[in-house]
Amino acid sequence: MFPERLRALRRGQNITLEKLAEGLNQQFKPDKEHENTASQIGNWERGARTPSFVEVRKLAEYFDVTMDYLAGKTERDEYDLGRLFLSGKQLTFNELNISSQDRYEIYQLINGYLHGKGQRKPTPSRKNHSEELDLDLHLD
Repeated sequence: MFPERLRALRRGQNITLEKLAEGLNQQFKPDKEHENTASQIGNWERGARTPSFVEVRKLAEYFDVTMDYLAGKTERDEYDLGRLFLSGKQLTFNELNISSQDRYEIYQLINGYLHGKGQRKPTPSRKNHSEELDLDLHLD
């Protein structure tokens, strides 16, 4: 599973083996003896060699995925928002940084909404069963 996931991540971002090796070396700045090479990464993608724990961790950080995702244990599209909001990662919304205070307040809002959801009375069903969100703001 690891070779397929690594290849899919790399190709999905249109990164050559050479560019990935360069990117890893620039981001993690290893000594000359431990630099990543295109042939090394190619061997990982073909399953001819298995990377070390350190190399898998570097790849996960580079592609912003978990090591579990690379190993095939989890799907990439599943995120726990609670953990994300409480993590140390910098978060943005519409290209604006979210401060730590805002993160905490947003976390509390989501938490309150989800916990209160079970206590709300169901709304009467609509004929077309669809909802619309009106984002036409009138700021007069």
